[in-house]
Amino acid sequence: MNFEYSEKGQALLDRLRGFMQEHVYPAQPTFEEQLQQDRWGEPAILTELKAKAKEAGLWNLFMPDARFGAGLSNLEYAPLAEEMGKVLWSSEVFNCNAPDTGNMEVLAQYGSPEQQERWLKPLLAGEIRSAFAMTEPKVGSSDATNIETSIVRDGDDYVINGHKFYISGALNRRCKIMIVMGKTDPGNPNRHLQQSQILVPTDTPGVKIIRPMTVFGYDDAPEGHAEIIFDNVRVPASNLILGEGRGFEIAQGRLGPGRIHHCMRLIGLAQQALEMMSRRAEQRVVFGRPMSKQGSVREDIARSACEVEQARLLTLKAADQMDRHGKKAAKDLIAMIKIVAPQMACTVLDRAMQIHGAAGLSQDFNLAYHYSYARTIRLADGPDQVHMSQLGRNLAARYGAENE
Repeated sequence: MNFEYSEKGQALLDRLRGFMQEHVYPAQPTFEEQLQQDRWGEPAILTELKAKAKEAGLWNLFMPDARFGAGLSNLEYAPLAEEMGKVLWSSEVFNCNAPDTGNMEVLAQYGSPEQQERWLKPLLAGEIRSAFAMTEPKVGSSDATNIETSIVRDGDDYVINGHKFYISGALNRRCKIMIVMGKTDPGNPNRHLQQSQILVPTDTPGVKIIRPMTVFGYDDAPEGHAEIIFDNVRVPASNLILGEGRGFEIAQGRLGPGRIHHCMRLIGLAQQALEMMSRRAEQRVVFGRPMSKQGSVREDIARSACEVEQARLLTLKAADQMDRHGKKAAKDLIAMIKIVAPQMACTVLDRAMQIHGAAGLSQDFNLAYHYSYARTIRLADGPDQVHMSQLGRNLAARYGAENE
């Protein structure tokens, strides 16, 4: 593959970096201050930055379909996601925030014209937010065939009953629509045809948001992760996406690009942590000399630089393979980056916290919060063990067949 970014991608990256330097980084204290005043609303500074990003043409950069967004390939978008990853909330400034990105891609690829008109258009415009409700507390949701939420046809409607948790984005007051995954045909002998996905407005009677779920004590406002009960929730049959039994197919379709987005954001976090630990090591004096004179500190910095670059190149290769040959052909590389990037980010962030000492665990630096995010991604979109199991199975079958 060619590791040089395309002219279009490089031009957007330069503009994005300039925007981050001029507008986003300086706005971080204001964002945090306003967030304390209203945990689940949109901070005014975020609204202002969105308007500036739109005006600057830095909007919907993730969307590969040029009818709806920038029309970038996965390889072109990857470094943009890395840059946005350096400030966790900055993706929303450019309308590139999860889970909205995945939901918009689903609606663009699988949604009916009516669904696109009602929900995709306001999502693309940044007028509303959305959530994706799959994970359940009572079953191992890493295997999506385990989910128990029922979606039952009743005349011109579907009735939904179930219990979900860690539903990212659902606590935000601007979240108006959820894509809910459940079973329309639980008795189908093909377990991958039991599931469907359906659109559920958050204000539908019977949608009960129970509480925010925390991650290492963080509530991740203003997005949050909700626990939700669906109690006889009734929506029109036209809210079903693509058709009954297509839920697993839709889920697989959204995960390839989403995993690359997650991994590149994590690489951005890790790159930032590398730079922070390097500055700290140069500036902090211990035992009469800068920390950077200590051999163990130098080794931590060197190892971190190697690991960040390795993960970056592997993720770019996965993106390139998706662009060239499709998601299925790139599945092993996608599994590899999902295994490698979150663990790498956790390791690098842990080293950065250690070099910062007690301050590295405090609110004065975002390292601890960023670590909680990186640790979350070792579970989100499939735990490490699932990806390793599937990757190991694929490689054993491939290489085993070659020796027969």
